[in-house]
Amino acid sequence: MLDLVKMKELRYGENPHQRASWYSEVGPGGTLAAAVDQLHGGALSFNNLLDLDSARRCLEEFALPCCVIVKHNNPCGVAVAETVATAYEKALSCDPVSAFGGVIVFNRPVDDVLAQLLSTNFIEVLWAPSYSDEALKILTAKENIRILTGQINRDTCGSIDMKRIYGGMLVQDWDCEVDQRENMTVVSTRTPTEAEWGDLLFAWRVAKHTKSNAIILVKDLMTVGVGAGQMSRVDSARLAVSRAQHPLAGCAVASDAFFPFPDALEVCADAGATSVIHPGGSKRDDESLALAEARGMAMVMTGRRHFKH
Repeated sequence: MLDLVKMKELRYGENPHQRASWYSEVGPGGTLAAAVDQLHGGALSFNNLLDLDSARRCLEEFALPCCVIVKHNNPCGVAVAETVATAYEKALSCDPVSAFGGVIVFNRPVDDVLAQLLSTNFIEVLWAPSYSDEALKILTAKENIRILTGQINRDTCGSIDMKRIYGGMLVQDWDCEVDQRENMTVVSTRTPTEAEWGDLLFAWRVAKHTKSNAIILVKDLMTVGVGAGQMSRVDSARLAVSRAQHPLAGCAVASDAFFPFPDALEVCADAGATSVIHPGGSKRDDESLALAEARGMAMVMTGRRHFKH
């Protein structure tokens, strides 16, 4: 039995002609409501809450200072760094156009230095564990920004994921487990360097939170290209490459599912990728591996897919 308590009526749903409400689950699954305390700005919308949930689920993958920027339920910039201010600058540089009007979340407190950087951007929703007094003074000067705070939730495996369909409901476990390096297999002749391993694992975690088909390009622990929600994996690869704002030489590639053909990997290799991570399991895995070997790429197979529909 699913026990829900109504939080509030929303102005509307995904579109103005749709009615909507926000409910919180009673028990372990009610983490979003428990982790949201609004400090400033207008009422949260249906779409704000959807994007905030996606952003926080991605954020929870990382322990280092991290920034996740989400637009239309897909990450358009993710980075970790020594400070969250640097992580924000790196994440924003991935796709500053898409980040305009996005949802931005941090896993560290926001200070005045970061607040000053944020104040130059248009932000729909901002979430962080806490804010300094000076940071709030800077940020609340903007009337429209929704400023939220709350606790970091590391237990994303509670409860169940549900999707309505005609005449019923689809129910599944959350895709919440973190895939560990020791359970992955290097299938190429060349083993990834430690720097490549870092980028590969980073890209793999971001791909898990990106709409399928997902191709994620990462360099120096920041996304440098995101291809999301395309019907063809090769189109996702082309999108990730074409949208890149940074040089791609030496970048890592993550694909949320196997390569049915080597064409998507070839697009990334042509752009400068030197390592790739994907689940494996295609009848044409040998063709993708042959391409990787010919280009001197390191290839890792995880044995686990991360579709997100």
